[in-house]
Amino acid sequence: MLGTDSSRDQYRYRKSSGPLKKPSFDVWVNNGTKSTSTNTNSNSVNMGREMRAIDIRGGAGEKEDLFMNPHVLKPVPAPGQALVRVAAFGINRMDISQRRGGYPVPPQAPKTLGVEFSGTIESFGDGEREGFSEGDEVFGLVYGGAYAEYVAVSTGMLLRKPPSLPFEKAAAIPEAWMTATQALHLVLDFQPGKTILWHAGASGVSTAGIQLARAAGASMIFATAGSAAKCELVCGERVGATTAVNYKTEDFVEVIKEKTNGKGVDYIVDYVGGPYFQRNLEVAARDCRIVMLGRMGGMKVPEADLAPLLLKRIRVEGSTLRSRDEEYQKQLRNRVESYLPHFDAGRFHVILHETHSWSKIQEVHRQIEQSENAGKIVCVVD
Repeated sequence: MLGTDSSRDQYRYRKSSGPLKKPSFDVWVNNGTKSTSTNTNSNSVNMGREMRAIDIRGGAGEKEDLFMNPHVLKPVPAPGQALVRVAAFGINRMDISQRRGGYPVPPQAPKTLGVEFSGTIESFGDGEREGFSEGDEVFGLVYGGAYAEYVAVSTGMLLRKPPSLPFEKAAAIPEAWMTATQALHLVLDFQPGKTILWHAGASGVSTAGIQLARAAGASMIFATAGSAAKCELVCGERVGATTAVNYKTEDFVEVIKEKTNGKGVDYIVDYVGGPYFQRNLEVAARDCRIVMLGRMGGMKVPEADLAPLLLKRIRVEGSTLRSRDEEYQKQLRNRVESYLPHFDAGRFHVILHETHSWSKIQEVHRQIEQSENAGKIVCVVD
């Protein structure tokens, strides 16, 4: 577990030392009455027509509105799809936005939350199986529906799980590593020898992206994070940033300008949005490229001075992964497949904060809302 921050242990920046019984839970049945169950093999699943899934009372709401629904229809795989029995699924900040009704869900997505999973193939629809068979252990990205016992997913988006990779870690890979790859290589077109800043440095995407930037030959990798412990993780050997700045105690613009002799950085990956827009322009080098992947701090830009945008020839681009079509996502799937030997060899690392039973989904969403995690949180379907 990571330590807690304290006034005696304020962490400025650190050099990387390495190279660049089953739980009881509440369920709501169809008539809306509440009962308590310890049975993880409901009769509906045994019938083969229904399954358990995490649902939201009223269709949208707060974490307290999440519940285990034992009467969700089990998906039927369409042509070109596999039906996967889910072993674990990853939690993402977009899940919070979708739960609250504030995320534009793709039209092909089911209402059930969740975009990444690991598990075992149970059956197929008609059509292409992409070399997979029943019983194969897989993981992958899906437009929605992963908070469930079963998910139907395009066979083209599946990845074969290496035997050395636990289901929990496999479920933490797809969204983080595909999003980081998209930002670094497809949007920013990162070049060796350049410098880069990753905001939210201890997030799943940034811990992946920092490792990818190091592998791609970055000369300096900067990150921001909200505690001394998170900064220490980000600059540790497994992740490998050059410098991490605790944004609660220091100004990242000042620190980075000092470390780059006033030049600033060549690339910025931002999830914060409005509150960081002006400061990103200030810390950007000439011809800097900025990609915005989120709006954690808000969507409005307060009284920005656009002069640096013009004078430095800065390019700002927004991007999301879930809205992309499957052909685009397959490019990222193929790149992640090429990373698998590096995970096995210990060159890349899945940074897991915690693993929970999916019966603890309300607590898990609370942790994400409060930004308590350093790395990914994964739920096990038990």
